[in-house]
Amino acid sequence: MTITSPAGATIPEVTHHVVDLNGAPIHYVSAGGTGSPIVLVHGWPETWWAFHKLIPLLAQTHRVYALDLRGFGDSGNDDVGWEEQVAADDLHYLVEHLDVGPVHVLVQDISGGVGFRFAATYTEDLLSFTAIESTLAGFGLEMLADVNSFGSWHVGFLGAPGIPSLLLAGRERTLIAEWAYPMMNGTEGAVSEADLEEFIRSYSRAGAWRGTESLYRAIFSDNGATKALAEAHSIEVPVLTVDGVNNPFTANSFQQVSSGEFTSVHIQGVGHLVAQEAPEQLAAAVLEFVSGIDRD
Repeated sequence: MTITSPAGATIPEVTHHVVDLNGAPIHYVSAGGTGSPIVLVHGWPETWWAFHKLIPLLAQTHRVYALDLRGFGDSGNDDVGWEEQVAADDLHYLVEHLDVGPVHVLVQDISGGVGFRFAATYTEDLLSFTAIESTLAGFGLEMLADVNSFGSWHVGFLGAPGIPSLLLAGRERTLIAEWAYPMMNGTEGAVSEADLEEFIRSYSRAGAWRGTESLYRAIFSDNGATKALAEAHSIEVPVLTVDGVNNPFTANSFQQVSSGEFTSVHIQGVGHLVAQEAPEQLAAAVLEFVSGIDRD
């Protein structure tokens, strides 16, 4: 375990680490010293910092780990794109490195596919699965790219190979602070200027859009692979879905790939950024869910 100084924003409750996993340096933070482990996986346009309000609440009773996916935040960022399965493998190697498995895993937004592949591929690593404002290729994700329906232009744009790297360098503030967060946030004051500065910092690194391109490209290159994997390996551990403004989108998506105990929660009055907008309500839902599993 390699402890490192934070490259950007931090909170007193966490320790920063960088470890070489699966051919890439992976940055993660750890908090808490007791209780079952919870691993948090961010979406877009996020890094581990999306959970900085949630982590202290969970860490009171659990060991908590939040990583930057490869190509994001302060994790490795080489010039090669990767598939969702590579990021899922990274999660497995992180759990193996931490030597704390099995774990409760929580994913949100575009990391749903990564989390599902982790759950389906490494069943021995998993205690439970939580998805927040998320979906999967073949189970609703493509709808987000349909601009003739309720989809958004950014889905296809971010999934176009090389285009975000070509056009967004130097325009990070415009996209993140002036468009993405105002569009996604439904709670005034939930995302501060300091939060935006941290996200802009990490997305302004050289090659910082490669992770985004990799995750969004999977929407258009999946070709039924996620459905096939779900038919062969559904999520057998207990599943919790948490929806905000898009209720019941997450529940509808993940119920189709779950064969075990299934719980859904709707946090009302918030936008898409549940962990940032309603950390107390989210923590309460997650802690109630995982405590029931830990008691069994």
